[in-house]
Amino acid sequence: MPRLNKRASYLTLLLPAFIIYIGIIIFPILVSFGLSFTEWKRFKMTGFNGLDNYISILTDPVFQRSLWNNVQIMLISVLGQIPLGIILAYLLHRKWVRGTKFFEFMIFLPVTISSVVIALLWNRVFSPVGIYTTFVRMITHNPDYVVKIFESEKFAMIPVLLVLLWQYTSLYMVIFLANLQRIPSSVFEAALIDGAKESTIIWKIVLPALSTVIFTCSVLAISGSLKSFDLVYAMTAGGPVNYTYVMALYLYQHTFTFHNYGKGSAVSIIIVLLSVGLISLVRGIYDKAQKKFE
Repeated sequence: MPRLNKRASYLTLLLPAFIIYIGIIIFPILVSFGLSFTEWKRFKMTGFNGLDNYISILTDPVFQRSLWNNVQIMLISVLGQIPLGIILAYLLHRKWVRGTKFFEFMIFLPVTISSVVIALLWNRVFSPVGIYTTFVRMITHNPDYVVKIFESEKFAMIPVLLVLLWQYTSLYMVIFLANLQRIPSSVFEAALIDGAKESTIIWKIVLPALSTVIFTCSVLAISGSLKSFDLVYAMTAGGPVNYTYVMALYLYQHTFTFHNYGKGSAVSIIIVLLSVGLISLVRGIYDKAQKKFE
């Protein structure tokens, strides 16, 4: 009887959260999945078209460009923001610089600012009258110099990636710093007394201790990179010539500009499937890493 009461109390506590999860996550995904097989014209569903939406999307060069840009954002997030966050957190935790509180605040500051504001600020930096352009003109003595990287098909995403790296590295730094503080200082002192190098301490002590946090941050980075929208939209709006388009912009255009809700729903399902697949892959890598460190 006590066991039944305990189970009932658990279910009672979980039920509200479960209902909310079904209502705002599972139900919209199921509705989008159903709509992804439909065709719309003038705000009306004209019928079902099977896999035509998916075929049209996957063969569209604009979507392929958007997918590649999202892959670049994911790579800079997982392989850039997280490692840099670990390095900065380790430097501050070991107090290798003076005024650690000041640097913590200054590094964390970008993530507290709206992405739209950051996009507008960096647009001003790269504008014809911006700081960067003015500085290059002074150095090169070329008064006609303007930033042309946005016009390059291959390199147009680089300024966006750099801004994303600058903005979100601080978030992971704070997460790792908080978890580094849970490691007793005596562990670091003992390792140094035994003659361990800093690289050895990071590899043998820090990374195993932060493995669960690294996995969580990787999930956040992957899911965030696949739904990137606000900063890209405010900074480039996907231009020029769709060079900086991302999947969320592609979804937005077809859903709210062309009012093709079937195609927009298909894009959303593709994003969900990519998220689940990539997170599952990271989970597999994490499990193998855990066995290696054990």
